[in-house]
Parts: sequence; C-alpha cells; structure tokens
Amino acid sequence: MKEDEFIREVNEDYRRDRVAQIWQRYSGVFIGLAVLVVVAVGGWRYWQHQQTVQAEAAGQKFDEVVRASKGATPEAAEKAFAAVAAESPGGYRLLARLRAAAEAGKADPEAGARAYAAIADDASVGHGLRDLARLRAALLRLDKDEPETLNTLQSLAAPTSAFRHTAREMLGLAALRKGDYDKAGSWFEQITTDRETPPGLRQRLEVYVALVAGGPVQVTDAAPAAPAAPPPPVPEATTR
Repeated sequence: MKEDEFIREVNEDYRRDRVAQIWQRYSGVFIGLAVLVVVAVGGWRYWQHQQTVQAEAAGQKFDEVVRASKGATPEAAEKAFAAVAAESPGGYRLLARLRAAAEAGKADPEAGARAYAAIADDASVGHGLRDLARLRAALLRLDKDEPETLNTLQSLAAPTSAFRHTAREMLGLAALRKGDYDKAGSWFEQITTDRETPPGLRQRLEVYVALVAGGPVQVTDAAPAAPAAPPPPVPEATTR
C-alpha cells in the first residue's frame, strides 16, 4: 500500500510539474486565445444588436412609406420605396423592391415588368419570391402576347409550382382571347382537377367553362326581309 501511495504521489508531482512547465511556456498563447474568444463573442453580440437596431429602423421607415403611398402618385411612391430599398437590410430591402416594382407597374407596365425581372434574376433572393417576381412581370406583359411571356407562365403552371393556379388561369384567358377554345379548355381542365384550387378561382371557373362550352360566336347573314304588305285598297267614291 505504501509503495502504491508513493508511486501515486510521484505521478501527481510529475503531472503538476508538467502543467507548470506547459503554462510557463504557453501562457501567452492561452491568454491570447481567451482574449480572442471574449472579443469574438462581444463582437458577435454587438453585430446582432446593430442588426436588430437597423431592422427596427427599416421596418418603421417602410411602414411610414406604405402609409404615405396611399395618397401619393405611383411615380412618387416608387421613388419612396426605392429609397427604402437602398437603405434597408435584408428582408425590408426585398419588400421595398417588390413594392417599388408594383408602383412602377401602375404608371408604366413595361417599367414595372423590368423591375420585377431584375428581382427574378437576383440569385440572392429566395426561389419562391423569384417565382413571384417572374409571375408579376409576366402578368404586366400579358397583353403583348409575347412567346417569352407565355413560356414563363407555362413554367409557373407546373404541378409543383406555388403559383400554378394564377398561371393556369391567365394562360386559359389568353387562349380564350385568341379564340383557341381547345387550349383554353385544357388549362381550365387542369384547374378543375387540381384539389388545391382556391374556392374563388373555382367560382370564376364556372364562367370560363361556360364560355368554352359556348364556343366561338357564329355570325350568319341576316335573313331576307319579308316583302312589304300591299297598301290597303282605296275605297271607291260614292255619289249621292
């Protein structure tokens, strides 16, 4: 037992000596690492605080511009939202860009479509919001009946697309406007069989289906007019 205790004490003394040697040799490194950790944590907390402050300021500014835009012209509202987008971080920047594009579209559909297209092409924006911007741009250009616009809507009409309902409705109406009743009926059929079609769209669908079922209006020549009735006979004059 005494021998075991002696060996244990020797080992403990040896370990203490080794720790002391390591500390003397690397104490500066350990202290430096500790300081770096403290500084890094403090810097991270400060950055989070600054982000929170900036987000709150951006949110307040965004709300102010939203309220002011209700009585402003589309041009003025677009400039105000563009200013918010230039100064705001993260999410509020994107919200302001979307609102600026919407206001631009009220005054000039093509300018609004270009603004939405810029958002759709921005890789830093999430996939869902890029699809939303792509849809808005296509809707603003739908009257031009361009193949590129129709192709965009067709890609958004895919079964997995979150915006398939609107895309299919617009494609059906575009086909209906061109007199392509077969294609219009095909798009409306996809809306009918989709279990997730919104109730409001199903109500409008009744009108669309009726238009497709009626088909094109047939214009026929007017029937020949019936011959005019002969004038009544003039009674003969009588003499007394």
